[in-house]
Amino acid sequence: MVKPEPIELAVLSQRYQEYHPHLDLPEAGCQILLADPDLAATALNRLPKVQWIQSTWAGVRPLLNHNRRNYQLTGIKDVFGVQIREYVLTYLLYFTRQVPEYLSKQKRQCWQPESPKTLAGQTLGILGAGNIGTDVARAASGLGMRVVGLTRSGQCKDVFEQCYAPAQRLEMTAQCDHLVSLLPQTPDTTNLINAELLRQLPRHGVIINAGRGNVIHQQALIDSLTNKQIRGAVLDVFEQEPLPDCHPFWHTPNLIVTQHTAGVSFPKDIAKLFLNNLRHWREGQPLLHRIDFAKGY
Repeated sequence: MVKPEPIELAVLSQRYQEYHPHLDLPEAGCQILLADPDLAATALNRLPKVQWIQSTWAGVRPLLNHNRRNYQLTGIKDVFGVQIREYVLTYLLYFTRQVPEYLSKQKRQCWQPESPKTLAGQTLGILGAGNIGTDVARAASGLGMRVVGLTRSGQCKDVFEQCYAPAQRLEMTAQCDHLVSLLPQTPDTTNLINAELLRQLPRHGVIINAGRGNVIHQQALIDSLTNKQIRGAVLDVFEQEPLPDCHPFWHTPNLIVTQHTAGVSFPKDIAKLFLNNLRHWREGQPLLHRIDFAKGY
């Protein structure tokens, strides 16, 4: 049996460094880097021999913004589906089952039942109907919802009743009760959810963004909520994180701010994915979940 050639590998992660505070930066001879994208981008110019970076996050924008691209970059796939679908369903049910109203009435000791509503029979639109979007669609379908999706190609898996391309987004949104964005950050997705699109939603509509913050036109969403044009919004991602104390989102009516926690990278999941990809590397097989620098995902 031929012994594999040794490789120089380094880990560059904030969580890892919390347990190893005296860990040195990777050596210049490092070939493989398992790293948080922001830390990797900072160190990249000092690592001339790096050939592959495995991101520990789903978002890799710091590395996409870097001018160096002569290496393979791999992302994270198939580890966030359970978390994201629970997140989406939590807040769809929160608004549909009128939790805010009942909490308010409890504080006022007011017994005044609301007219019951249900998600069954409503239509959910998913912007970004990839693997995670498909997991969300299956869960929503299990509650009796009709699900439509949007992808760059206009093609989705069978769980979606219908699929649309970006040019058809207004047509898609017009038939939706609620909208979920799981889109990546690219020039094409910036401000895709704008005033024109928001006007297509009904007054009971809820928007949930667990993708990237650039997708939503901020002032358009604030105006839509303030004017009660839609029922509510739940945002987990923002153009600037942490969200500044002075940002109007903190005080916008019927807007819930969560803190980039809809889908968290658990070390055990990342380690499993990385080790599987490392086996591919050693065996000369194509790496899984490669990022296309031109597309941005």
